[in-house]
Amino acid sequence: MKLKRFLLRYYPPGIILEYEKGGELKTRSIDLLDLSPDTDTEELIAEIRRTEPLITASRADQVKHLVHRLQEKLGQQEDRRFYLFKALQAHILPLTNVAFNKSGASFITGSYDRTCKIWDTVSGEELHTLEGHRNVVYAIAFNNPYGDKIATGSFDKTCKLWSAETGKCYHTFRGHTAEIPVCLAFNPQSTMLATGSMDTTAKLWDIQTGEEMATLNGHSAEIIALAFNTVGDRLVTGSFDHTVSMWDIPSARRVHTLIGHRGEISSVQFNWNCAFIATGSMDKTCKVWDAHSGKCLVTLAGHGDEVLDVCFDFTGQFVATASADGTARVYRAASGECTARLQGHEGEISKICFNPRGTRVLTASADKTARLWDAASGVCLQVLEGHTDEIFSSAFNYEGDTIITGSKDNTCRIWR
Repeated sequence: MKLKRFLLRYYPPGIILEYEKGGELKTRSIDLLDLSPDTDTEELIAEIRRTEPLITASRADQVKHLVHRLQEKLGQQEDRRFYLFKALQAHILPLTNVAFNKSGASFITGSYDRTCKIWDTVSGEELHTLEGHRNVVYAIAFNNPYGDKIATGSFDKTCKLWSAETGKCYHTFRGHTAEIPVCLAFNPQSTMLATGSMDTTAKLWDIQTGEEMATLNGHSAEIIALAFNTVGDRLVTGSFDHTVSMWDIPSARRVHTLIGHRGEISSVQFNWNCAFIATGSMDKTCKVWDAHSGKCLVTLAGHGDEVLDVCFDFTGQFVATASADGTARVYRAASGECTARLQGHEGEISKICFNPRGTRVLTASADKTARLWDAASGVCLQVLEGHTDEIFSSAFNYEGDTIITGSKDNTCRIWR
């Protein structure tokens, strides 16, 4: 094994090692999820050298320099306010979803007008319109971190794969017998696409050939949410049958059924190190599960209505929940302790996410506003106003310095 070069990853903090083995170029990462500006770097370098054979004595100074750069980034003050940069009359009918590519240089919007559009974030210009679906385009995704492909799922029962550069359609995936409602996801290697449908199945598709690789049978009602882990060897699916299934990707077999919710599942997510799964449900709770055993570790209670969305921060130690009761909450994933209550919205909150550093929470609400909160204290730092109908989608870019919001008023707004 020969180390070729280092790549720095700011969010979550880590160092990617590019190395050669048997004539092949490979990568692996040193995850530094607990890194802070106060971490003792000498001690950390010694620990890295003990556990990572590619880091020899001659490379120690380089690694130390990279760790210092990560610490500088983590130590930067955050008092940013966001201002409306552009309001885009994006579609002729309401939007369904918005998503950034990894760098945040471009983003996509899906709509009831049967199209998906690609936008340049800096200029606000429309780059491509992806046309071809015969019904609402509901689920959309970039194949991050690469960002060169886009998947769209439509109520016409198909999913399409597109070039992000040219807007050309590579493949149309056919096989589901009912609408693909809300969920599709690329695996981290961008070799496979998973889709979940109202026909109670999930399917795995080969990106290269466009062929179906496997059908995941086992749920008794529609699949409403799915997510790969960061390694790409596991997939979780959440269903209206009140259960969550975990699937082994190489064998396409179900390895665990997570039973315990008393209502439909609304949201599922793995944390970064693949140890935990968070699930949100119409039963007003979020549950955190051990991803290895499938056992429920803790139930996050307190909401007065359905939990509509859940997400982890990059450390995987905190979970944020959004509810139809108009509030959001932040919990410790391991203990279930509620550390912050985010109160102020006057309508249900459909989307929630942390900024890349995990210090801010962004919520999108039916009250026509998005709000930015301090993740530790729960204090509302800013209200993003201007939409004339409910906001159902919002997202940060990779740096956390740009926000997009999508609304039923047919517009999307760029804030920076």
